Amino acid sequence: MTADGVPNPEVVLLEVDDGVGVITLNRPQRRNALHRDMHGPIQAGLRRWAADDAVGCIVITGAGKGFCAGGDVRDGGRRRGEGPPPGVEEAARALLADAQTAQLLHESPKLTLAAVNGAAVGAGLALALACDFRIMASSAALIPGWARLAFSGDFGGSWFLARLVGTSKALDILTADAAVDAPTALSLGLANRVAADDDFARAWQSWARELASGPRQAHAFMKENVRDALRRPLAEALPLESRRMIQCARTADHREAVRAWLDKRPPDFSRAGRADAGS
Repeated sequence: MTADGVPNPEVVLLEVDDGVGVITLNRPQRRNALHRDMHGPIQAGLRRWAADDAVGCIVITGAGKGFCAGGDVRDGGRRRGEGPPPGVEEAARALLADAQTAQLLHESPKLTLAAVNGAAVGAGLALALACDFRIMASSAALIPGWARLAFSGDFGGSWFLARLVGTSKALDILTADAAVDAPTALSLGLANRVAADDDFARAWQSWARELASGPRQAHAFMKENVRDALRRPLAEALPLESRRMIQCARTADHREAVRAWLDKRPPDFSRAGRADAGS
């Protein structure tokens, strides 16, 4: 289904299939470069799916040969209406509003997967790194792209990169502004999997369905536990982790998992019910 009530919904395609919400950046003629009409549909979809029990995994990918070429520099030069250009603070607020796309991907309670089918540049790189997982086509590449335009970076790209590879390596990648190919990305931990180009669509769809079929409340709490590991000392994280464990024990997903274990069969969380993760 496409997003309703947003400008130019055709530049972003939103659909749900077998528990997987798929965001397709749909400007293949511009290598899916981002412009202002794209963030509304993406953010609306992410917010809607975050609360949708029918969605267990969210995928972002690109139409055609590119994942996302970053911000559309040509579009960025346009202004609405007449008058002087906005001041620094006003322009920064506008950019921050667009950058919430990366924050929504990162903070979604659903597992998020970037299916990087081609070059991910600048803000496109940041969107890929904002996801929980990344699968790359063998010909794809991660490219900072900011330095060549004398930009410092946006959409949290530096923040995500530093947490994935460390501060020194992140700064090296940013200042060198060289493409990180799929095998190198895998070795650095920037990609979780690499698939051959001719098998890429099947590979990411299969992985996404596998993620979506899992215990969704447990997955959401796992994400919280991992985030707490980066932002809290152990003495603060342990009580939160303990409470989440008890909450999971009271879900229909847990009851189905126990029944399946006793019956010696795979669990079927689709029939377990999703709405009783007690407090």
